[in-house]
Amino acid sequence: MKTRLFWCCMLLIVAFCTIGCRGTVYSTYEKFGVHKRDLLKKAVVAARDDQQEASEQFKDALTRIRELYRFEGGNLEKTYDALKRDFDRSESKAKDVRGRIQKVETVSSDLFAEWEREIKEISSADLRERSRRQLRQTRDRYEDLHSSLKRAERSMEPVLTQFRDHVLYLKHNLNAEAIGAIRGEAVDIQNDISQLIREMNSSIAEADRSFRLCRDARFRFSILDLIY
Repeated sequence: MKTRLFWCCMLLIVAFCTIGCRGTVYSTYEKFGVHKRDLLKKAVVAARDDQQEASEQFKDALTRIRELYRFEGGNLEKTYDALKRDFDRSESKAKDVRGRIQKVETVSSDLFAEWEREIKEISSADLRERSRRQLRQTRDRYEDLHSSLKRAERSMEPVLTQFRDHVLYLKHNLNAEAIGAIRGEAVDIQNDISQLIREMNSSIAEADRSFRLCRDARFRFSILDLIY
């Protein structure tokens, strides 16, 4: 019981310290005229850009797989090493995307919490209700955008899984005879990965459309202000 109480206290301390640190960071930014909405805008733009970069990196890795399955001679080890580097870069890009989305979630949560607190400070009932309405509209638009970003993020994992499987398989069978033996499966393998990449790109395109819809929205202190 004492151990459980100790860890609960530690978690609370960490949570309070984290919130306090974020508050200090926000205060510092605001001294230079950078507000939460500006930080959210940058985070969303960065998340979108990282998703598009990940898509390009995944295509490069697929190209490398095709080269390996067409292997006819030369340095097989070198070709495999290049594929492994492409896979590692793809995995790193996917990790960047996850990190960017987490930042979007943190900043948006803090921004909406601040907005709700400030609404309570408005003495005019009419202005208070208008601000609540704007908050609801902004949050709805944000949720649409966030959902599309998360779908794009989830769509990357099946592609990474396929890449990881084949990188490990080739590592365990790294010789020309083994490559030749599985060459007959190469078309199916490439088609599977190509289909997954198409699905991933479709999700990324959907996220980009949501981003543009939010950017083109026209109402005061809405997601428009948060992103553009």
